[in-house]
Amino acid sequence: MKFGVSTFVTDQGIRPAPLGRALEERGFDALFIAEHSHIPVDRRTPYPGGGDLPEVYYRTLDPFVTLAAVATVTRRLLLGTGIALVVQRDPITTANEVASLDLISEGRAAFGVGAGWNREEMENHGTDPSTRGRLMDERLRAIRELWTKEKAEFHGEFVNFDPVFQWPKPVQRPHPPIYVGGAGDAAFRRIAAVGDAWLANSGSPEELRPQIERMREVAGREVPVTLYAMPEDADVTEGYQRIGVERALFYLPTMPEAETIARLDSMARIAARFQ
Repeated sequence: MKFGVSTFVTDQGIRPAPLGRALEERGFDALFIAEHSHIPVDRRTPYPGGGDLPEVYYRTLDPFVTLAAVATVTRRLLLGTGIALVVQRDPITTANEVASLDLISEGRAAFGVGAGWNREEMENHGTDPSTRGRLMDERLRAIRELWTKEKAEFHGEFVNFDPVFQWPKPVQRPHPPIYVGGAGDAAFRRIAAVGDAWLANSGSPEELRPQIERMREVAGREVPVTLYAMPEDADVTEGYQRIGVERALFYLPTMPEAETIARLDSMARIAARFQ
């Protein structure tokens, strides 16, 4: 099993370049970072984690600027969004950003995507929460067209453009892997249509096993699983390894550099037991 880190990179924690160097020095395989463009002050949508919304949600750095900074100081680390909020993003701009990151990193970009949960945040981007699933599916298909076609065009319910040129094309062929977040059949159908991997939320191995089986049943193939926000628990880690999780991403709290390095050392010791 491979090991990486999932985190929120903010203005209050370790900077991107030192984080990237520290991860690669300790043998971690991947960095996946969260995205929120903003959080409305008047928020009615409850926080999925329960309780008050953590401050990191409204202090996140732009994910592609952050990952580009990490790319310049690393050579092996997989650089992923975990997750990019596609329903709040222009697909033409996003296709260019991912492809640019893939070029800068020499083929290490991973496009983790999800539909999001904060309805007020979506609405500020002009997105109707009730149709965000269909919108996301179209934008992902349009992004793939831009990545893979010399003259790309798309005509759908939400996305519509006549033939266009767009470079750079991604280094990875046919394109950077799309890691689809979410659970349930809607997300699993999205994996079947456009996904290369499932970015699963952490839960017990016993809970995750039937979800993996259902996901692969809906997808119709053996889709690899990356687990988001894994706790620092060796017994739980062993359970994930037993059910065939390909990559586990420890959850790294957002902290200053010294505290972050100490926490990464602890995570690296757990990972070393399974490699």
